[in-house]
Amino acid sequence: MSDEFSAGLSDEFFMREAMSLARAAECLGEVPVGAVVVQNGVIVGRGFNSPIGESDPTAHAEIAALRDAARVLGNYRLPGCELFVTLEPCAMCAGAIMHARISRVIYGARDPKTGVHGSVVDLFGVERLNHHATVEGGVLADECSTLLSEFFASRRKKAS
Repeated sequence: MSDEFSAGLSDEFFMREAMSLARAAECLGEVPVGAVVVQNGVIVGRGFNSPIGESDPTAHAEIAALRDAARVLGNYRLPGCELFVTLEPCAMCAGAIMHARISRVIYGARDPKTGVHGSVVDLFGVERLNHHATVEGGVLADECSTLLSEFFASRRKKAS
């Protein structure tokens, strides 16, 4: 099996793990976004959106996963780690990702309203910033998008 093929398989595997966490968020009435932090092929951090339940505007999936990984690894810096998240990160999460020194970010669906990997701006591409992660979007994008669109359609239906 080629390295390229096996890397693609693992990206999908870890994105499916993030999607599972997104579903957990949805069960709690939160916007379904999930994230995992991976080091050497092992999940070391997990998180899902919980700003409503925690009354915390910073309780995004990425932040929760970074915090979990930092506790597990005993370090606020996470060099060599990868972050898989079902939705393109926002500015707050991108800042946290950079401060944590994540080496690679892989996301599913684009976020045309707050995404900062090119949807609104590209913070990851700002050369003056001192840390840069490799960022790849579109892994299981249709499935991640469907999760979000069905959630919001359900909310609209309940509201009417």
